[in-house]
Amino acid sequence: MADNSCMGGPGFNENSGLRASDADRDAAAAVINNALAEGRLTADEHNDRLDAIYAAKTQAELVPLLADLPGEQAMAPVTSTSTQIARSRRGGRIVAILSGATRKGAWHAEPVITVLTVLGGAELDFRDAVLPGKEVTVRATSVLGGVEITVPPEMHVVDNGVAILGGREIKGGAGNVGPDSPVLRIEGVCVLGGLEVRRRPRPGDKASRRAAIGERGDFVLEDVLGRVIEQRREFRDEARERRREWRDQRRVQRHEWRHGVADPDDD
Repeated sequence: MADNSCMGGPGFNENSGLRASDADRDAAAAVINNALAEGRLTADEHNDRLDAIYAAKTQAELVPLLADLPGEQAMAPVTSTSTQIARSRRGGRIVAILSGATRKGAWHAEPVITVLTVLGGAELDFRDAVLPGKEVTVRATSVLGGVEITVPPEMHVVDNGVAILGGREIKGGAGNVGPDSPVLRIEGVCVLGGLEVRRRPRPGDKASRRAAIGERGDFVLEDVLGRVIEQRREFRDEARERRREWRDQRRVQRHEWRHGVADPDDD
């Protein structure tokens, strides 16, 4: 039986044979994500350790991956309380590795949401989300991946993140932001990845749609482009039909000529 009496590393037993849980691996990933953002790890080191973390089977395998990094608070032992179970179900931590993750509709947003994408993507739509209060913080780390966030017109967005050989962009201007507007704070780092925030009206919200048209004209442009595309499609279909009629007519003429059928105009 493994010796579980010696603790090594922040929060995990280096001699423990206890199987690592998904929460253990996510907590370990949070430590190396912070280390990457602080410049303690390079992008290659981060990728190597992240692969090893999600391949680890026991807590003991996680210890050497974190031994030279600060993170005792992040690596505190995970307890199976009902509060933490409810929080995980409500989307406090989102991980997309070689995959995608989506939060849309009337989902419950946590005060702090941690997002990790590695060769994958995550999409968060806050337009119909049930917010925990006036302010929500998204800590997004993207490595060769992407994070797409959609907010309603009245939400104030503050981006304090960093892009390393990547990009961060907020579209849609300031919106209808007021003193009582909810606030979305974005933190984290993009390494060869991207983060995009788009401001859009809620589905079916005609007032917000008209306001957006008055501010930017984006939807007017969308309608114009839609009509142009439709007209182009109709023209293409009409031209195709005319070509088909012309080919049929030529086929009949060649058939009549080959079989010696006289032209009625010659009589």
